[in-house]
Amino acid sequence: MKRFLSLICACLVGVSVLAPASARAASSNVPGALNATDLPWASDGEANVPYTFHDPAEESRITGFEYDLVAALGEHMGLKSRFVQNDWDGLIPGLSRGLYAMVVDGIEMTPEHKAAVLFSHPYYITSNRIIVRKEMKDPPLTVDALQGRTVGTIKETSAERILRRDGHVKIRSYVEETNAFADLKNGRLDAILLDEPIALYYGSISQDMQIVGKPIGHTSYGIAFRHGEEKLCGRVDAALADLTQDGTLHRILAKWNLWTPAMADYTGDHTQPDIAPTEWQRYRDAMDATTGRGWGALAKRYIGFLPLIGRAALMTLAVSALAMVLAVALGVSLALARHYGGWVLRTTAGLYVEIIRGTPLLIQVLFIFYGLPIFGIRLSPFVAGVLSLGLNYAAYEAENYRAGLLSVPKGQSEAAVALNMTQLQALRLVVVPQAFRTVVPVMTNDFISLLKDSSLVSVITLSELSQAYVRLSATYYDYFGTGLMVGAAYLLLGLPFVRLARMAERRMGRSMGGAGRPH
Repeated sequence: MKRFLSLICACLVGVSVLAPASARAASSNVPGALNATDLPWASDGEANVPYTFHDPAEESRITGFEYDLVAALGEHMGLKSRFVQNDWDGLIPGLSRGLYAMVVDGIEMTPEHKAAVLFSHPYYITSNRIIVRKEMKDPPLTVDALQGRTVGTIKETSAERILRRDGHVKIRSYVEETNAFADLKNGRLDAILLDEPIALYYGSISQDMQIVGKPIGHTSYGIAFRHGEEKLCGRVDAALADLTQDGTLHRILAKWNLWTPAMADYTGDHTQPDIAPTEWQRYRDAMDATTGRGWGALAKRYIGFLPLIGRAALMTLAVSALAMVLAVALGVSLALARHYGGWVLRTTAGLYVEIIRGTPLLIQVLFIFYGLPIFGIRLSPFVAGVLSLGLNYAAYEAENYRAGLLSVPKGQSEAAVALNMTQLQALRLVVVPQAFRTVVPVMTNDFISLLKDSSLVSVITLSELSQAYVRLSATYYDYFGTGLMVGAAYLLLGLPFVRLARMAERRMGRSMGGAGRPH
């Protein structure tokens, strides 16, 4: 048992050592993450055109009008802006946890959002637009005309609330706008209603879709802070006012083709400077270049994906391998406690197994990363991912090993004791090896499952394979080819371990088979 506990401790230490520097740094962030030179901010840049996103022409480059705005704010405040990627659902929990100082991601300043976070003054005023397929005859031009149709939108937005007030529209709410546009293109939706910037960059560029009707509703975007960060919020408001006054905000939005009459009325800036929409045109050119139909263009694009997929695969493998080591060590300990321990150990181990197996893995991941800081336990995304996967799979491994122990005839341990072995020696040298051989195939299957379940750690900002798939498919609107590449990466990661397990099983079979032969 001491060996098992030592192994578990070693695993935890090893995970902390192997965690990327950026992940360890994230764990040290505390509320008030702003320092003398740094302005950390977060957004979901996976599918977020034109707010903050990966440039289709240079996938490793982050761009977007909000990205440019925060850079200008940081420069004006004498701070260096630092972008932190997080999933949409994790942005506000991460803000509360102190992973960054503010969130800039087209967050609408609704009463519900204002109750949860502190907002700056609005930095962008917009409305909602209807997008339909170009082939559609008699397209709906108003919200009333959407009645009886299936309409897609983004969840928790003013567009969703407008559609829900109607009551006669079949609503499909999405987290990623790219999924909504894919469903519209494939005929699963009749129309989409969402923010005008998204409509402009997705709907007007696509050859299959068009924006119809007039602007609908009114939406204000604000920068989100934790409650209690009034001082920082005030500094940002002052900087934002200066950028509005000197025309910087106008120039940024004009470059992205996002300066509108609504913004002119809000800011009082009715000037007409000669500002070319360079970023808008750059995005259009990049999309035209990446949507080439030739095999050469596709091959070049997919080859360019390899570095990102390779890095994501290494992260997936590191998290999965360390989590499996932890799961095996803790699982064996739990199995031995349930099989040979006293009633206290049996009850404790049994409760652990049932609680872990009875709750979803995703909830456990979020609890460990976002819930434990309430008790002062702040783990990096890497460590939290390893722990959540390892602790979860330990419950299932424990039951596998317990079944293996039960499969060993009782006479084996009795014979070992009759040969002057102690109970511990009989357990270590006779019972456990036979039980382990029985569960090797199950362990292999569990590791393959763990590899796939590691995709859930993407919700705590780890860039593994599933997140790479979301980023690439959302950037290039290519779910098929990218999916095949990422699926192949998962397959290649798992196959070597299947072969190793079969080799170990055969070797153990030969050694066990020769145990009873006369010498």
